[in-house]
Amino acid sequence: MDWIRGRIIGRGSTANVYMAEHRGDFGEVCAVKSAELHRAEFLKKEQEILSKLKCSQIVNYQGCEVTVEDGVQLFNMFMEYATKGTVSDAVRGGNGMEEAMVRLYVRQILLGLNYLHSNGIVHCDLKGQNVLLTEQGAKIADFGCARRVEEELVISGTPVFMAPEVARGEEQGFSADVWALGCTMLEMITGKMPWGGVSDPAAVLYRIGFSGDMPEIPDSVSEQGKDFLRKCLKRDPNERLSVIELLEHDFVADKFKDSVFDSETPTTVLEGGFWDWDSLETTQEVGPTADHCSSDSSSSSSSPRDRIQRLCSNEAIWEFDDDEEWVTVRNNGEDLNALSFEENESDNESDIVCEHDDEISLLQL
Repeated sequence: MDWIRGRIIGRGSTANVYMAEHRGDFGEVCAVKSAELHRAEFLKKEQEILSKLKCSQIVNYQGCEVTVEDGVQLFNMFMEYATKGTVSDAVRGGNGMEEAMVRLYVRQILLGLNYLHSNGIVHCDLKGQNVLLTEQGAKIADFGCARRVEEELVISGTPVFMAPEVARGEEQGFSADVWALGCTMLEMITGKMPWGGVSDPAAVLYRIGFSGDMPEIPDSVSEQGKDFLRKCLKRDPNERLSVIELLEHDFVADKFKDSVFDSETPTTVLEGGFWDWDSLETTQEVGPTADHCSSDSSSSSSSPRDRIQRLCSNEAIWEFDDDEEWVTVRNNGEDLNALSFEENESDNESDIVCEHDDEISLLQL
């Protein structure tokens, strides 16, 4: 498969996300998540889950392949690209969304969660950073923490979005995604993380798990919105409504059904100006490929540099937060006291790595 790697748009400890373009006359734009092949265990797990999901409220999977670049074998997973970025991008700087938009996005996230839960999958890391915004609205992304509900419990996710039972290391089922949805809705409304951020992850986990405190709901939220949040943020998981029940709530009732969103999401490189002209790389195949981002491999009469430099200048915003650190969470499967934390220097994002026995998974924060 003939494609060009563009600029980096997201970083992790074992995988990075890049723009990509098929090398045709009108090459389609997508996102590619890449990891060194010998460190790609969890990206392969994410690919295995995402490749089986077909839902308009979940980011579209577009294939995978192995390449060799600068002598390094890479596992690449291709997905649709969203120029509107993420929910976290949209509210960056503490600028919350209007409630009418929150209603629409929350309903779409619920539809995505309902699809996942109906297929026995728990997302385990729902948050604003993992909800992409496209011309169709909100789509759930990043399945690096996802698991099938029958699998052995491995606590994973982002501390400030964890439900109390997850923070205590007891369980992480469908109702934990409902709690995380409530926290994500608060992020949409306030433009801020619940619980005031992650300055001390251990303290945050203890507060969530044992204090009896609840995330603060702003007075400015409508009564319908407050009631919806309270039903998501029940400390007892058995008292939380399911996603199918929440879809019947007045806050996201059918009168607020999904609408077509104005967008400048590109489908070809002629519609987006987000490339680093000096760092374009062409991949070299070393293994089987799957269809992604393209249907034709013909070459253009002009060079990729010349073609891409004629693009317009819409700015992509799918970026991770700046100036944060990784947090390592280690869990031996017992309780909160068994968790330990390590902070590591990183580039432009916070991650959590959860370790259970000999298994380590990357959790983007």
